[in-house]
Amino acid sequence: MSFLGLRKWPTPILKPLWPFMVAGTVTGYLILKAQESGIRSAEWRNDPRNPYAAELAKEALH
Repeated sequence: MSFLGLRKWPTPILKPLWPFMVAGTVTGYLILKAQESGIRSAEWRNDPRNPYAAELAKEALH
């Protein structure tokens, strides 16, 4: 019997959702790495639209 819609045992939340959390983390990491490699590519390194162009120019000097 439930009291005000509450069950006797709590519903598990993290246990059934862990594969989605892992997949989201892996997807985020892969997107981050793809973005970094795209920013640092030779085609976009000297493009004025690149927000990291100044940082890349400093790295190239060292």
